[in-house]
Amino acid sequence: MSTISRDEVARVAALARIDLREDEVDRLAGELDVIVDSIARVNEVATPDVPATSHPLPMTNVFREDVPVPALPVADVLAAAPDAQDGRFAVPQILGEE
Repeated sequence: MSTISRDEVARVAALARIDLREDEVDRLAGELDVIVDSIARVNEVATPDVPATSHPLPMTNVFREDVPVPALPVADVLAAAPDAQDGRFAVPQILGEE
């Protein structure tokens, strides 16, 4: 049985730069302990003759075929833009460069 201590939770939180209150550290230590124990129980049940699955039901590709189509005319696309210059989208400058 795994035991995640308060010190481990506080250390990982500090490494991740997450400021946790004392009550949050206590709560998370308990919650993480339950998660680790649950994973250990699943590992006990898993056997080599049971294949790993990501879904309980078979999944099929639900996406449409990727079929190339002609691009929209540049003039039509730029007509919907808030601002355009020289056949391109114009956006506000953010880096302070010329």
